[in-house]
Amino acid sequence: MKKRALLFSLAALLILSLAVGCSKPAAEGEKPAEEPAKKLELLYATGGTAGTYYPLGGAMANVWNENISSINVTVQPSGASIENIKLLATGQADVCMAMNNIADAAWKGEGEFAQPLQNFRAVGVVYPEVVQGVALKEANITKPEDMKGKKVALGPTGSGTQAATKVILQAVGMSESDVKGEYATFGDAVMKMKDGQLDAAWNVIAAPGAAIVDLNTSRDITMIEIDDETLERIREIYPLVTRYVIPGGTYRSVPNDVNTISFQAVLYVREDLPEDVVYEMTKVMYEKNAEIGKGHAMGGQITIDKALDGITTDFHPGAIKYYKEKGVM
Repeated sequence: MKKRALLFSLAALLILSLAVGCSKPAAEGEKPAEEPAKKLELLYATGGTAGTYYPLGGAMANVWNENISSINVTVQPSGASIENIKLLATGQADVCMAMNNIADAAWKGEGEFAQPLQNFRAVGVVYPEVVQGVALKEANITKPEDMKGKKVALGPTGSGTQAATKVILQAVGMSESDVKGEYATFGDAVMKMKDGQLDAAWNVIAAPGAAIVDLNTSRDITMIEIDDETLERIREIYPLVTRYVIPGGTYRSVPNDVNTISFQAVLYVREDLPEDVVYEMTKVMYEKNAEIGKGHAMGGQITIDKALDGITTDFHPGAIKYYKEKGVM
């Protein structure tokens, strides 16, 4: 019995020594191993899945996550510009894309914003946003005035597209009540146009717009032009708007150049995001734009020489630090 007890004691001591040995305590003067730092989770509000914001935002998020070890960015679809700024202001999102004119209105408390919202900051321009009105050829719509009495998708409620189409109608002496308006996403609008349930639809997307290309594979279309006189009236309301020409041939059944307008798609963040995080996000966005471009074609248009264009709100200190380093601010 004594021998057995001794054997059990020796076995217990051996197991204990092995367990202690496996724990590899820090040597004298050596710091204990630290657990990996927890990543900062960021929610990126984009737009509808058929537009540009959502897929481009996904490409941007992937590149940030691959190159910045301290963050994890998750993309969420949304109603786009107006909703996105409100999501930032209420802390329901950390990052967003929005049209520069919408952010300007929020900053001043104008238009869709009952009071100023200034608890967000600009990072920089992502790409030019093209206001595109597309119509079925048989609807005979080539200018905004032709939409009177027609079935037209004016953009999702609370979107920059809806705000822009409202101003376009106003510029030609019309209102939303003059058309049979629907407040649908562009994806839904295109599906209805394919079936002949809508005559026209508006969206603010990059050109060429994938949804318009898709529509034009099965239906002949026309693009709705905005002439110089209408542009000047729009500028009285949106001074930040610029002329944009969609080259002929961009869409199969539109051989001629199309005069329209554009704004800037800008990246905005919560004002209280850490300076070092926003610095890294800004740096990666402009220096890894080719990688973003592999995920979405518009990534190639993210260039530092246009980073400050048309932005009227305050910039985040992290972005300012990067721009000063690069000599553009």
